[in-house]
Amino acid sequence: MKITVGLRDSTLSLEQFEELRALLNSNCQLKPLPIKTVGDYQPNVSLRSLGKTNFFTKEIDEILLAKRCRIGLHAAKDLPDPMPKGLELIALTSGLTPLDSLIFRKNESLQMIQTGGKVGSSSLRRDAAVKLMRQDLTCVDIRGPIEKRIGQLYSGKIEALVVAEAALIRLKLTHLNRILLSGSTAPLQGKLAVVARKGDLEMAKLFRPIDSRL
Repeated sequence: MKITVGLRDSTLSLEQFEELRALLNSNCQLKPLPIKTVGDYQPNVSLRSLGKTNFFTKEIDEILLAKRCRIGLHAAKDLPDPMPKGLELIALTSGLTPLDSLIFRKNESLQMIQTGGKVGSSSLRRDAAVKLMRQDLTCVDIRGPIEKRIGQLYSGKIEALVVAEAALIRLKLTHLNRILLSGSTAPLQGKLAVVARKGDLEMAKLFRPIDSRL
């Protein structure tokens, strides 16, 4: 059986796809269908006050409803609430660590950042985690693919960067100079969500073995 999988058009999403394929462990052939979402087209929009919207899922859900793909694959933390009419979450993987990491340039550290130094972040929750360690640092909004954000760190536009540790693991970037942040994390961070059309019992049965909710 060939199954077309709608997903975001990014290096990280393709690594998530490979993770899903390895988890499924079946004779089915998964084929990725990368799609740009509104979140990708609008990199200057802050995520701080968006809430549980379809900012990163809308276009993928649309092609799923249009039957251009059989399932959609999302970072679980990006799922909208409520789910779009006609779709349902058929599997939520156990995933990787939910923790965030604070990345520095090589041979630098938190203590070396000067007062007022800029830390790239994308949420109030991450800002708060940084402030717990250094109240004197300045958290600034940062968006875009992780590779681009890391590039801003190394170019000197920011002094440190908050990124999900799961993303670094998937992108094989755990060699970077970093520390783990304490405090709360985004709900479902590190997990993958498989979405299908309601009533697609074949897909629900196929992905049930990797559903951590069961």
